[in-house]
Amino acid sequence: MFTEELKAFRRLGFRHVLLQVLNFASVIASGLMIWKGLGVITNSESPIVVVLSGSMEPAFYRGDLLFLTNPSSEQYKTGDITVYKIPGADIPIVHRVLETHDVPPRIDIRQYTKSAARSKASTNTDGSEQDNQLLLTKGDNNYVDDIELYQGLEWLEKKHIVGKVRGFLPYVGYVTIAMNDFPQLKYALLGGLGLLALIQRE
Repeated sequence: MFTEELKAFRRLGFRHVLLQVLNFASVIASGLMIWKGLGVITNSESPIVVVLSGSMEPAFYRGDLLFLTNPSSEQYKTGDITVYKIPGADIPIVHRVLETHDVPPRIDIRQYTKSAARSKASTNTDGSEQDNQLLLTKGDNNYVDDIELYQGLEWLEKKHIVGKVRGFLPYVGYVTIAMNDFPQLKYALLGGLGLLALIQRE
């Protein structure tokens, strides 16, 4: 499949190969910097996520690419579509807020949850402390709420929220799903890109 590319690779000198390796590494580093920059701007550890299940149909379908923000001063409302991640869980979940409860910052939120640590209250623009929130979520296509998904927690807290959905691109994320379902495809794609970067003369 890559016969001609391999022949070209053998004709290249060590210095050229080293230069191409450094160029490829710089592209990867630039991508990581952009990702981290988006995380800082949106205040989210994952500003872009892919829908992996059909639990939010018809609002979102499997493979849709979602764009998130998570302003620290924002309170979530019933009907907001959020992405949350429970400690110890591998995959974040995209579901709609079904119920919210505001808890004044002077009250220890642990009495309403099974969380071991007390959540820190956010600060409003005027310097006053913002209420903590307890959230209950549910998938639009599910019959019951998400309590069974909380792994022993009675409510979600704001610290569990990765972000609020602000926009989406339909089906674009199917590439990610395909690479997760078929790891060989991912390795072949990365290997091909790396090889092409090495043998490129310009």
